[in-house]
Amino acid sequence: MRMLIRAKLDTEKASRLLQEGRMQDVLGPIMENLQPEAAYFYEEGDKRAMFLVFDMEDSSQIPSVVEPLFTEAGAELHLTPAMNQDDLQKGLQQAFG
Repeated sequence: MRMLIRAKLDTEKASRLLQEGRMQDVLGPIMENLQPEAAYFYEEGDKRAMFLVFDMEDSSQIPSVVEPLFTEAGAELHLTPAMNQDDLQKGLQQAFG
């Protein structure tokens, strides 16, 4: 299932990760595990933020994605299912024949 994750990183914790050269240690395994179809990094409300679109094969993947962001970066997270245009068309076809 296609999922979106939006994470806003705690400024103090993220800055410490950057200063210690550990940001890639946190983000690298997440990116490698998820192989996102899209990944964007930006500023939101004076915080570092990221937005990933990825395919979740099983809900058991959630802890491996969110826990490093919670524990290492103090992130505020939003995880939600999403559709692309093809998914929407298929769903509408199924719903309305």
